[in-house]
Amino acid sequence: QVQLVESGGGLVQAGGSLRLSCTVSGLAFGVMGWFRQAPGKEREGVASISVTGHSAYYADSVQARFTISLNSAKNTLYLQMNSLKPEDTAMYYCAASPLPWYQITNKLSALQYNYWGQGTQVTVSS
Repeated sequence: QVQLVESGGGLVQAGGSLRLSCTVSGLAFGVMGWFRQAPGKEREGVASISVTGHSAYYADSVQARFTISLNSAKNTLYLQMNSLKPEDTAMYYCAASPLPWYQITNKLSALQYNYWGQGTQVTVSS
C-alpha cells in the first residue's frame, strides 16, 4: 500500500520560514514533487526532484526561495520554504511517480504523478 504523509505546515508571518516533510512508503518512486492549491485556484506545481536527488525543478514563483531535497535513506521528501509571502498560502501536497526523471515531460504537471498525500496547510500572514 502506497502512503505519502506530509507534515510541517502551519502559520507563519511574511518573511518567515517553514520546512515541510513527506514520508513515503510502499513505492519505489522515480520522481517526487510538491504541489499547492489555494482556495478557488487550480493545483500548481512548486518543485520536483529525481530519486537520486541530482535533478530538481522549480516554479518561477518560488525559485531562490524554496529548496526541495530528498533523504533516500529515510524515504523522506522535504521542502524548505524561506522568505514566505502571503501568496504562498495554500494547502501543500507531496506527490510521487514511479517513472524515471527523463520520462516526466512536464515536471510540475499534476497529471504526471500517480500518488498523493493528504496535504498540509501553510498560511502566511502579512
